[in-house]
Amino acid sequence: MAEGLRIGVDFGGTKIEVAALNAGGDFLNRRREANPKSYEAAIETVVRLVAEAEREAGGEGTIGVGSPGSVSPLSGKMRNANSTYLNGRAFKEDLEAALGRPIRLANDANCLALSEAIDGAAAGAKVAFAVIIGTGCGGGLAVDGKLIDGASGIAGEWGHNPLPWPGPGETPGPKCWCGLHGCLETWISGTGLERDHAAVTGETLVAEKIIAKARAGDPEAALSFDRYIDRLGRAVAMICNILDPDVFAFGGGMSKVEEIYPRLPAAISPFVFSDGWLGRLAPARWGDSSGVRGAARLWEGP
Repeated sequence: MAEGLRIGVDFGGTKIEVAALNAGGDFLNRRREANPKSYEAAIETVVRLVAEAEREAGGEGTIGVGSPGSVSPLSGKMRNANSTYLNGRAFKEDLEAALGRPIRLANDANCLALSEAIDGAAAGAKVAFAVIIGTGCGGGLAVDGKLIDGASGIAGEWGHNPLPWPGPGETPGPKCWCGLHGCLETWISGTGLERDHAAVTGETLVAEKIIAKARAGDPEAALSFDRYIDRLGRAVAMICNILDPDVFAFGGGMSKVEEIYPRLPAAISPFVFSDGWLGRLAPARWGDSSGVRGAARLWEGP
């Protein structure tokens, strides 16, 4: 092993990114490719990208992998991944066999939480909650800079809880890929915004177009974004009432919408069981790089 060399793999639904970091967390190199979206081909892609990263970095490093879903402590196999071809697979063991060495694997939102808690937007926070609002909706929890997995390995998985304090037309809610109805993922992900806008207006647009139209003064798009903020505020308030995080660090495509941060506190506060809410909201300091950085640093803990 090259001293201090850490390899991170961000196994996303649309792309696979591999990066080499030194002991200080600086990038030595990084590369990404489209995820082939088949199990065997995806593993082959990871192996090839890791080999390329290590060859350029000049040695072998520890390998950490961030992926959707998580490993069941009961079966040792993947579950809860929206990249559904991973579910039921011994993904960690298969990657270890293909790479020829041990790896550490964690949920992608946990990797975001770890990266941001170590030296990102939540550095120094006692309790940090990572929010991913992109294609899906994920969450991760770090306390004192260390990940909390929970007894069943699902700590922080807020995306498949129901939308709290539902209003007219919000129950039972749309059917989620997990089989339930009204999950947060169906409301506050980027695809949730798209689905809601289409349901109300009949107009099918990607989230970026909806936000652009809202900024340009389109009334229907503005109302869609208003509903999104209201629902995201309620969802965050639910976490405040359970964990009361010092910092929420946001990642995923919707985290780049700057209007979220000044507007969200007013949507959170009415639902927090306190005389005042003192938490902080921040986009991930490391942006799209946070997941792969957190994956690389999975070996820094015990």
